[in-house]
Amino acid sequence: MGIVGDSLDRAAQRAFTRPIPKSAGAQMRYLVRQLKTTRAAADLLGVTPRTVERYVRDQIRRPRAALAQRLEDAVRARWQPRIREQARRRAATSTGLLVDVRARFGFTAAPGTTDDARLRHLPTLALPPQHAARLFEAQDAGATEQQLRDITAEALGEVYFRDSGRRAHGLEVEFSDVELLEFDL
Repeated sequence: MGIVGDSLDRAAQRAFTRPIPKSAGAQMRYLVRQLKTTRAAADLLGVTPRTVERYVRDQIRRPRAALAQRLEDAVRARWQPRIREQARRRAATSTGLLVDVRARFGFTAAPGTTDDARLRHLPTLALPPQHAARLFEAQDAGATEQQLRDITAEALGEVYFRDSGRRAHGLEVEFSDVELLEFDL
């Protein structure tokens, strides 16, 4: 997806109450159960249905590195969907998001004032629930990485640079060259 989308997914995954299955066979059995057929699992992973069946029966125990990563990613994306949704809903309605970011920030302000972009590390900030809701809604609607970055920049501008409307009125934040972006619920 992208830096912002992946970070939002990782934050939701930290809400899991149980770890994902460890062995390749257990992961494959879970994936087949979720997708209903070995053909669907095989298509998703880019292998043959026979290969999926062999993993399900534990005839193959160690997948190649690339397949192991695809398998783990597919299982992680489908693991505990209700827990993930509850955590996202809680963040969007009451608790908000925590964000730790290191990126290049520049500003567009009133005519005659400028501020050149520079690399800044903003320590862990609490984004209010309305910003979390906007990010989750945009992600669910299939927003592009740039749209998610724009929403994040707007939220950071509101919370950090404009101090929730107490200063720097009209300041627009430009957000680029992201080195670190971590969300937490």
